[in-house]
Amino acid sequence: MFAHFDHTQDRGTIPQTVNAPASYPALKHSLIQDGLWESGTQDSWRLSCRPFVLSPDQAKLFEALGRHLLIFYQALNKLYLDSVKGREPRWVHQYLDLGKPPELLDFARMNRFKDHIPGVIRPDLILTESGIALTELDSVPGGMGLTGSLSRLYAKEGYDIWPASDGLVKSLARMVKSVLQGQPPSMAIVVSDEAESYRSEMQWMAEQLCGEGVEAFCVHPKDIRFTEEGLLVRGDQGEVPISLIYRFYELFDLKNIPKAELLWYSAKKGKVLMTPPYKPWMEEKLALALFHHPLLEAYWERTLTPAVQECLRTIIPKTWILDPRPLPPSAVLPGLFHNNRAVSDWTWLETASQKERQYVVKVSGFSEQAWGSRGVSIGHDMSQTLWQETVSRALKAFETSPSILQVFHKGQVVMVEYYDQATGAVQRMEGRVRLSPYYCVAARQAELAGVLATICPKDKKIIHGMRDAVMVPCAVA
Repeated sequence: MFAHFDHTQDRGTIPQTVNAPASYPALKHSLIQDGLWESGTQDSWRLSCRPFVLSPDQAKLFEALGRHLLIFYQALNKLYLDSVKGREPRWVHQYLDLGKPPELLDFARMNRFKDHIPGVIRPDLILTESGIALTELDSVPGGMGLTGSLSRLYAKEGYDIWPASDGLVKSLARMVKSVLQGQPPSMAIVVSDEAESYRSEMQWMAEQLCGEGVEAFCVHPKDIRFTEEGLLVRGDQGEVPISLIYRFYELFDLKNIPKAELLWYSAKKGKVLMTPPYKPWMEEKLALALFHHPLLEAYWERTLTPAVQECLRTIIPKTWILDPRPLPPSAVLPGLFHNNRAVSDWTWLETASQKERQYVVKVSGFSEQAWGSRGVSIGHDMSQTLWQETVSRALKAFETSPSILQVFHKGQVVMVEYYDQATGAVQRMEGRVRLSPYYCVAARQAELAGVLATICPKDKKIIHGMRDAVMVPCAVA
C-alpha cells in the first residue's frame, strides 16, 4: 500500500472528472475577496481548471499517514528527551542542539512541556513514478488559509473536494479546542515580519475560525499587550484575553520578534498555551536522518508499530547528516556508497560527477535558509564548482547550522490545465507535483484536514509555490 499505486490512467496525465472546468472569473473574484489574490497583478500563481485528482490508493495512504507521523513525532520527542537524560545515546540531542541558544533549550526542556506536540503536521510529498517520497516535515506550515479558501471555492464550482471542502477550518478549530481543554476558545495567530507573505491567508483563517466558535485574531507580535494576568489583543469590543498563541514564526527568528520574551514568560508561567511548542528538535530535517540511522534501529522498533516502520521506511528517502568529523579507520558512513564501495568521509562527494550526485543538500533547521525553498541545492542541477562550494559550505557550517544529504527523487510528469492570467484562456502544462496534506492533532488523533497540490513546470527541479506553479486542492477518482 505504501510503495506503489494503481496507475490505470494514462501515465503522465491527471484523471479528469465529469465536471466542467471551474469558472476562472468566479475563482479569481472570490480569491480577491478573501484577500488571497492581488487584483490586477500578473505575478500570482496559476489557477487550475480542476482539482488535482488522487487515486483511491493514494487517498488511503494519506488517511493513514497522519497517524503514522503523529506517532513518529511522539517517538522523536521522547528520543530527544531520553537522550538528554542519558537513557538514549547523547549524540542524538547533541546533533539536534547544534546552533541553538542555551536559554531556548532550557525553556524547551521544561517538564511542563515534555509531552507537547505540534498542533499541525504537514509533510511535503513528491509524487514519483513508483509512489511517494516524503522530502520534508513541517510543523509551522504555510498554505493553510490558501488551501482552505481554494477548497471552498472549488466545492462551490461543483467539485467533491477531498477530504472536505471546509476540512481545514473545522479541523483547526477542533485542534484549538482540544489544546485548550475547556479554557475559553480565544487565540492569537502571531505572524512575524519574516512570515509577512502569509499574513493574508492567516487573517482569512482567523475570520473563518470565528464562525466555528473560536475567537481568533491574526496579529503582529507588537499588537499583543502583556499583563501579569495574561496576554491581551484588541478586538471590536475592546481588549480580549488570549488563551492560546498559534506561533506562525520560526524559532531562529526569535531575536527579531517584538515582545518575544514576554510571550515566552507568559507560556512559562502558564498564562497562555502555545502551539507549535518551542521545541527546536521537532523542526530539524535531520530527524529524517535519525530515522535511518542503524544505531537507532532498535529504538524505532521499540517505539513505532510495524505499520509505522513499514510506511516511513518506504516513503522517507535515505538521508545523512553532513558531519565533517573524522571517523576511525574501521568505520564507514552507514548505507552510503560511491562506485559501489563504502565511504568514510565526504571528500568523494565534492568531486562526484553530475551523474554520481543524484542528491539534495538541505540546511536542516534553525536558520533563515531552512524554510521554503531556501537552502536547498540539487547536485545534478549544479555546476561542478558550485556543487563543491555548496558541500564545502555545508560541512564548515556544521557546528552552527548543520545540513543533510538526501537521495533525490524525481517527480512523475503530469499534465495540468490552468487559466492564463492575462486572457483567461485554458493552457496546458507538463509539470511535477508536490502534495501537501495538512493534519490537525486533536484528542491525540491526527485528522486529515486538507491537501494542497503544487504543480511546477517539469524543468523546475525544486517544487514550491512559485509564480509559474499551479496550486489547487484535491479530489479522489
